[in-house]
Amino acid sequence: MCDRKTGIGRQFSRSANGSYDVHARVQRNMAKLLASSLKQWTKKGDRDELSILEIGCGTGKLTELLKKEWPNASIIAIDMAPAMIKAAEERIGLGPTNSRIHFLLGDAELWAANAPASSFDLVISNACFQWFSDPKRTLEHLERLLRADGLLAFATFGPNTFHELHTSFDEAYQALGTEPQRHGLSFLSADQWREYLIEAGFSAIRQKPIAWSEKYPSVRDFLYSVKAQGASASEAAQNGRNVSRHLFSAMYKAYENRFSVPGGVKATYDVLFVKASKG
Repeated sequence: MCDRKTGIGRQFSRSANGSYDVHARVQRNMAKLLASSLKQWTKKGDRDELSILEIGCGTGKLTELLKKEWPNASIIAIDMAPAMIKAAEERIGLGPTNSRIHFLLGDAELWAANAPASSFDLVISNACFQWFSDPKRTLEHLERLLRADGLLAFATFGPNTFHELHTSFDEAYQALGTEPQRHGLSFLSADQWREYLIEAGFSAIRQKPIAWSEKYPSVRDFLYSVKAQGASASEAAQNGRNVSRHLFSAMYKAYENRFSVPGGVKATYDVLFVKASKG
């Protein structure tokens, strides 16, 4: 797990210096919708000074929205990529006016396992939970960190994300007469997340799926954008340089044949918004 997490941290650190914010359009929209969905909840109990834990803060877009909505909240924002933490600090601007915001470099799964119980009113995360190595156990830790009547809110990617890419790779493998391999992450379904949440002790679980279709000038531009966001579009092992070149050439052709739109190609982001209460 450590080697995998180290690799993920390096990927996102490389993307933090400008390229992430340029290409992460979907993630920005996710952050806005996630933050706005909480306004009605915070009216309950008249909470003026929330204690918030943000997991996977990235370059600080969601942190900025949280600060704007709840200026008196205490926020701990954690990320495992040093360059992301630096970018978030620069976005927020550390100083006396932001003394209630603390950025923490670390692996949220390991940190949550050892953090004090009943420490937060709200645990929130945008486009991060899909990277968890042990989501079931981590949800148990997060439930323990919440105070009574606390809320977990997160947005993550569902299994239909980039279905065009996976379909095109399958066709490419078939065209080359080789056994298909999975490229990229395998995402949990809404039903799987619900099951894990119930087992962790959460209740009043609300889920809202949204499918975003993004257009890119070409398949190559799409893959470059995904890489610039810190994610690897292809993690399957390749059996030599020539096979890899032929495979990607066949994938490009299949993608363009099946998923072209005026001006380029499309790619689907299957987004799941989840809110769950403690106990």
